[in-house]
Amino acid sequence: MDYEYERKGVRHQLLMCGPLRGWRHVRVTERRTRRDYAECVREMVDVYYPRAEKIRLVQDNLNTHDGASLYEAFRPAEARRLLDRIEWHYPPKHGSWVNMAETGRSILNGQCLDRRMDSQALIVTEVAAWEDRRNAQKARIHWSFTLAAARQKLRKLDPSNED
Repeated sequence: MDYEYERKGVRHQLLMCGPLRGWRHVRVTERRTRRDYAECVREMVDVYYPRAEKIRLVQDNLNTHDGASLYEAFRPAEARRLLDRIEWHYPPKHGSWVNMAETGRSILNGQCLDRRMDSQALIVTEVAAWEDRRNAQKARIHWSFTLAAARQKLRKLDPSNED
């Protein structure tokens, strides 16, 4: 049987997770833009953590994941309001495995996005159902990597960890 592969496009997922709460939320977007990222940050601050004084935001080192994205997407006062609520943390270069959201994204890919889907609407529906199940279970990421083991592993990347 001969068939022709028809690419329907790709989608980007922005995953927020509160690993100690057993909570996650995924935004599915058409592409990875600064505006998409900024909207995700605003949603996190205003909807999911509205009473938090400071949000410790651990994220990967993508070029869109910084405060400049907020200034590009919003008026300066709004960008500043959001930035004042966030404490930024980045994993070391080549150390994205430290980021629990990467672990969450891997679980999402294995449990939900492990097949072809032909529309963004279907992806959004499937991801929302997965998210609801995982949040209802309060499924947490069981982090078994100790601080001592992390320091040993990252010794070459961070000279301040030298013995």
